[in-house]
Amino acid sequence: MMIADPHDLDDFPDAAAARPLWLITLADLALLLVGFFVLMQAHQSTDRHAIADALRVTFGGKPPSQAPAPLPLAAAMVTGFAPGSSSLPAAAPQILPWVNDVSRDPRVMLTITGGVDGGTDDVDAETGSSTLLAADRARAVAAMIARERPGVRIAIAASETDGQHRRAVLVSLGFAGDRQPIAGRQSPAAAPQP
Repeated sequence: MMIADPHDLDDFPDAAAARPLWLITLADLALLLVGFFVLMQAHQSTDRHAIADALRVTFGGKPPSQAPAPLPLAAAMVTGFAPGSSSLPAAAPQILPWVNDVSRDPRVMLTITGGVDGGTDDVDAETGSSTLLAADRARAVAAMIARERPGVRIAIAASETDGQHRRAVLVSLGFAGDRQPIAGRQSPAAAPQP
């Protein structure tokens, strides 16, 4: 007497024709590629800095508003502004050799802070605002520095009074904390912009 094998191959139905595995992989890849290009097109008109800030926060970084200020290392001052004026004094270009010397390292940042003397005549003529006049003075010095040294990182600030009650602009050099470049490679700050 013969006992039938419970797993006889003749008992199983024929398998339906399947698609080759490489075709499914290719379809998945094509779908991902289309999705990527749709995402790029959708974000073409958005603010790139906002996207970078959102990604930084998503991966545990701090937004730029909470990022630590550059560590101050040195400072220079432009003095001699006329009351109520943001026109550069004649001696202002004397700061440029110092700026050229200290801003060679792409890891540094210049913070330019305008100030007023706190008097009633040292205000913006049109608005009567001392803060606006301080910002205009800082902007004038920043424009002079940017013409002389394009590419230097600059932050502009305004102070109604600098504690000393001077009609002046303080230019401070700070270490911004970027990584040092690897030998043979440019740092991101020194890389040419498209």
